[in-house]
Amino acid sequence: MRIAIASDHAAFALKQGLAGWLADLGHDVLDLGPDSDARVDYPDYGFALAAAVADGRAERGIALCGSGIGISIAVNRNPAVRCALVSEPLSAALAREHNDATVIAMGARLVGEDMARACISAFLATAFAGGRHQPRVEKLGAPVFVKEPA
Repeated sequence: MRIAIASDHAAFALKQGLAGWLADLGHDVLDLGPDSDARVDYPDYGFALAAAVADGRAERGIALCGSGIGISIAVNRNPAVRCALVSEPLSAALAREHNDATVIAMGARLVGEDMARACISAFLATAFAGGRHQPRVEKLGAPVFVKEPA
């Protein structure tokens, strides 16, 4: 599988470790940076990751920053991508199964490399269930408007 990965400076070391691990597993890794732990702005890397997944250069994405929050918001600015912030394997699997997430985000200050690996393994091994979840996922890609819940 072709997997894009990007981070900010706070998650650089985690990104490097995960990129190597994914390559060792046989995945084609598209490392979108940064190339060092010098200070950078996470939105730039989140936007680049979202674009790579949206335009088909990668099938899945892994977004990393200090908390995972900022970069997940940046990735979700692209309407063609669904990014879920996860911190353990169940939420990573449910992001795929229920929400057809194409990207997961994690915080390097909150999860260690072993937990990040467990989350990625669950994310990559889980298929979208479709069915009752499909109409909800379609709503996520629809233009935003205010509507009272049914």
